Amino acid sequence: MNSSNPWNPFSDRLLLLSLATTMPTTAMIQPDYAGQFQCIGSACEDTCCAHWNVYFDEATCRKYEGLEEGPLKALIQIKVVAEPLEADGRAGKQFAKLRMEGDGFCPFLSAEKLCAIQGELGADYLSVTCATYPRIAHRIDGLAEQALSLSCPEAARLVLLTPELLSLGAERKYTFQWEDLEPGATGSVQLIGYFWPIRAFVLALLSDRAYALWQRVFLLGVFTRRLEALARGELGSGFSVLMREFTQAVDSGLLRESMEAMPADLGLQLDLVMRLAGLRLPRTQVIPRFIELLEVFTKGIGNGPGATMETLIVRYREAYERYYEPFFAKRPHILENLLLNTVFRTLFPFAHRPGETETAPEMAREFALLATQFALIKGLLIGVAGYYGEAFAEEHVVWAVQATSKHFEHHPRFLGETHALLLASGLDNMRGLTMLVRN
Repeated sequence: MNSSNPWNPFSDRLLLLSLATTMPTTAMIQPDYAGQFQCIGSACEDTCCAHWNVYFDEATCRKYEGLEEGPLKALIQIKVVAEPLEADGRAGKQFAKLRMEGDGFCPFLSAEKLCAIQGELGADYLSVTCATYPRIAHRIDGLAEQALSLSCPEAARLVLLTPELLSLGAERKYTFQWEDLEPGATGSVQLIGYFWPIRAFVLALLSDRAYALWQRVFLLGVFTRRLEALARGELGSGFSVLMREFTQAVDSGLLRESMEAMPADLGLQLDLVMRLAGLRLPRTQVIPRFIELLEVFTKGIGNGPGATMETLIVRYREAYERYYEPFFAKRPHILENLLLNTVFRTLFPFAHRPGETETAPEMAREFALLATQFALIKGLLIGVAGYYGEAFAEEHVVWAVQATSKHFEHHPRFLGETHALLLASGLDNMRGLTMLVRN
């Protein structure tokens, strides 16, 4: 195998599973679809210039100091505020922060929803936040890659609605040599060295339509728990043994019976979706699009005067069976792409960037967060489908995903609060998480 003849991990599932477990090389699968993104500016139905934190690096702020006196410089001096210094007197990682207007909008946003700084000074004067959004950049083994934040409507359209998302970057494959290390004296295994084969397997698993999507999510949870056990030295074998055995189990359908035995619990699922949706409502400025989404979801499940949990479950089930399931059965790529982008955006299942000093892995926790966020979006979409009925369309999916992502993604405490809610509900386990994603 070499870079001139790259391995296409989506051309043959069986070939993928075989290669992932027997060969000392694997593909460096990197997303290229972010390169296809183009901002549509004032034509966008939303704006990225509101309801979030915008930070400025020191170099950009020094550029502002050299500007000629005028209205724009005066506004910058008022609205770009230096962050507090560190305890040792040095500037922190974020040099300055934008002071938003009282309504949460950027003070440099024009009536046409365009940036005054970029319009007058050019893109070189934008903050790092504004210049890169909605792209999320990582550097892995010296290779740069980008995913997209779905809090941007145009990015959400590109990611969710592209039938073959990864084919946009199919030419960007690399090969990566890895050595299968057996457990050391402590029994533990450092999983960072297996980042690329883990990614290849995760992407292939999530793309494997031989299994229902909820079953793929279940298998992903089992896989992450096995990886975590390997890292702690509890398996007594190496990485390739784990991969070979798990691959055989997936390929043979050995786990189907245990998956089917997992019950669906629509009451639990709906209750958690409503609790998750309301997690940050009392404590943060809520974007109007998310409030509108919650109103549509509420009406879609029949929530109102006289409603009970029993009546809500009936409407929720009906919305799923009559509208949601038929819609996505014809468009399986949409929710697959949602999960694939999450893998790239968060470097799943690693909780930190590869290359940093590895601490004890928390892959089971990372899976719990992925599954819960997926359950939240899926549950909201079921309500939206119930509201629109036969008129339920791709534009409604893009709107729901974008509004949810924008409301939660830019609040770093949300993930911690989500995990705390899972723990408090006793759902931070495979059985509980499966009930959240299965209908």
